Parts: sequence; C-alpha cells; structure tokens
Amino acid sequence: MQLREVAARTELSLRTIRQYEDMGLVVPSAASPGGFPLYTDSDVSRLMVIRRMQPLGFTLDETRELLTAVDLLSADRPGTETELTPEDRAALVDRVRRYEQAAAERVDELRTQLARAEEFATSLRTRLTPA
Repeated sequence: MQLREVAARTELSLRTIRQYEDMGLVVPSAASPGGFPLYTDSDVSRLMVIRRMQPLGFTLDETRELLTAVDLLSADRPGTETELTPEDRAALVDRVRRYEQAAAERVDELRTQLARAEEFATSLRTRLTPA
C-alpha cells in the first residue's frame, strides 16, 4: 500500500512516518515502479507498535530496542543463520518481558491519572449544577 493509505490506517502523519523511516524504525518493504515506497501489513503493524509506545512515554531508543528484539525473535529459525543460542533467545525474551511489564505499569499510572481527571471534571460539574 502507498504512504497515504498507511498514514490513514495508522493515524500517523506522512511526516511522522517519513521521520520513522529516516530513523530506521520502519523500512518500506518494496517500491513502486516509479520509486515510491510501498508498505505491507507487517510494516503497518510495526508502525502501530511505535504509535502505541508513544503515549506510554517510551523513547525512540527504547522503541528501537524493543523492535530489534522482536525482529530477532521472529527471525529465529532452527537450522538457519538466524538461529539464536538458547542464552541469546532467553535474553531477548527477558528484554521483551521487561517492556511488557513497563507498559503494564505505565498503563496503571495512566488509569490513575485518568481517574483523578474524571473526579476533577465531576467536581466541576457538581459545582455548576444548581442546587
């Protein structure tokens, strides 16, 4: 799919997607005969991971680290060049697990903040409602 369709599906701006390309976070899987980048569903999924990490406060370096770990685990195939040693695989799984735990903690923090914001909004509505 073309860049505009990817932007619509991911709700990311064209500029943001190009920035991620420049940073090496996502690489279009193909190019059109005219040289325009083309993206696959896998590329869109990768962009969605990046987009979902942002509101949780993960840095771009942390995003890159997680994507690299996931890429290496996905490429791990017995009997191929990409086969990981058991130690390397365990280290990558541990790294991804730490990100999952950090994400869960950040989600809990956001839920607490949202609850406080909702309480505040409710208190304002209560003050504005005639007795």
